[in-house]
Amino acid sequence: MQALWMLAASLAFAVMSAFVKAASAYHSPAELVFYRGLFGVIAIGGFALATGRSLRTPHGAAHAGRGLSGGVSLLMWFYALAHLPLATATTLNYTSPLFVAVLSALIFKRRDERALGLTIALGFVGIVLVLRPAFSGDQALAGLVGAGSGMLAAVAYLSVRRLGELGEPEWRVVFYFSAIIALGCGAWMVATGARPITASSAPLLLGIGFCATTAQLALTRAYSRGKTLLASNLAYATVLLSALLGLALWGETLPPVAWAGMALVIASGVIATVRTAQRR
Repeated sequence: MQALWMLAASLAFAVMSAFVKAASAYHSPAELVFYRGLFGVIAIGGFALATGRSLRTPHGAAHAGRGLSGGVSLLMWFYALAHLPLATATTLNYTSPLFVAVLSALIFKRRDERALGLTIALGFVGIVLVLRPAFSGDQALAGLVGAGSGMLAAVAYLSVRRLGELGEPEWRVVFYFSAIIALGCGAWMVATGARPITASSAPLLLGIGFCATTAQLALTRAYSRGKTLLASNLAYATVLLSALLGLALWGETLPPVAWAGMALVIASGVIATVRTAQRR
């Protein structure tokens, strides 16, 4: 059952990324992040109020750190989705396990894992191969931004893990993340102006919010049942599903070198996740 929940989350994330790419023709990344967060606030906040759950938290600073790192990562990923093939942008965002392994090694100062170091090195070779088509064209900036989204996603992941250790329920973590990104991007929109919602963009914005919230809930259910490693590794199904959606919806095809890079990123990410979990 855990595998089904994780595959459902992966499908929802892949469909969300397709909605983001389509909606990028109408709205900026900040606007898309705002509407994504607003939907989450309404859905999860409504759920909490309806079930009598308290939204109060003693860990405001930890939530703020998670919201900042995760929000900036999301902005960078949405920018990459607007300018890169769907599979490329998603692969770059899903390099976070490699950065988690690097950060964990730095934090815990463990330097005795040669196999893990080799795995991380191969993962970064994969990133270079994924980025190579972007650098050969006019998408270099988007490629770097996409890689940056993966790095900050790793910081956000460590923040989420810390909140879990503090005893925060998953739904409250998602609620405050949604609230923080909605407030931050909402302030940005007030300062810089925002494009109006149109009949064409409204369904896309609803799709982003619905898929993001559904994915978060399915992800939470998957991680709460069975083995965490299984859920973590099945998350890479999002990359493959995004590649299929990119081909079906936009006719996006990738050169062999990019596919080789994707395979290296996925394989090294799986190994790094297992090795990092074994070291904790």
